Parts: sequence; structure tokens; C-alpha cells
Amino acid sequence: MKKIILLLALSLSIFSCKNSEEKKEETQEVTVGTVEKSKAYKGDFIDSNGVMVLMGNNFIYGVKRNSLSEQLSKQVAAIKQNDMDMVNVIVRGNVTENTDSESEWEEIITITEIMNVATKPSDEVIKLNETTKNN
Repeated sequence: MKKIILLLALSLSIFSCKNSEEKKEETQEVTVGTVEKSKAYKGDFIDSNGVMVLMGNNFIYGVKRNSLSEQLSKQVAAIKQNDMDMVNVIVRGNVTENTDSESEWEEIITITEIMNVATKPSDEVIKLNETTKNN
């Protein structure tokens, strides 16, 4: 009878330790899953008169100034031929609601990684419509 009780107590302690380890692993997985990852964005980048903008097919974001956005601006400046040229880029970043009252953008992107910069300006060109008077 003592042997049965001893075996039962021993098996209970082994199974309870195993459950404890599984719970720790589950907790670690949840912690890893909540880490925020930057998304990749592809679009045309323009830096004109100190205003940086990333424009994609279905979005347009103001770009928050940081060391990476300044680096991207320098890379694009070497490629563009005039002030209104846009250059296609792929960047990783976090989009947040704009809290800066001086900026008019609803959402801004904080660039966390420069993935690719095109070697020539984009085909899309911003042209200002000027009307001429015919006298």
C-alpha cells in the first residue's frame, strides 16, 4: 500500500512539473507575438522645400524626420533631376496618427529601414497647370 501511494505521489509530481514547463513556453510565445513589426511600403518619395512625402497607389503619408529619412532624402537627391522629381522606394516603417499641429498630414510614417531606392526618377511627374491668356 505504501508503494502505491509513493508511486501515485511521484507520478503526480512529474505530471505537475511537465504542465508547469508548458505554461512557461506558452507565455513566451505570447510575448514574442506582441512585438510590433514594421510594415514594408512601396511608393514614390519626394523631398521638396523640406517637406518629405511617401505616396503609394492607395496612400500618401508625410515622412517624419529622423536619421533614416535624412539618409533616404540624400540618396533620392542624388538621383532626381529637378526639385519635383519623385523616386520609387521601398521602406519599412510605422504609420501613426500625426500629433504635430504644424504639419497638415493626417498620418505620418517613421522610417525604420530603407530597403530599396530606384536608380532613376519615377515616370510620374508632378506638373503645375498654368493657364495662359490669349489676347
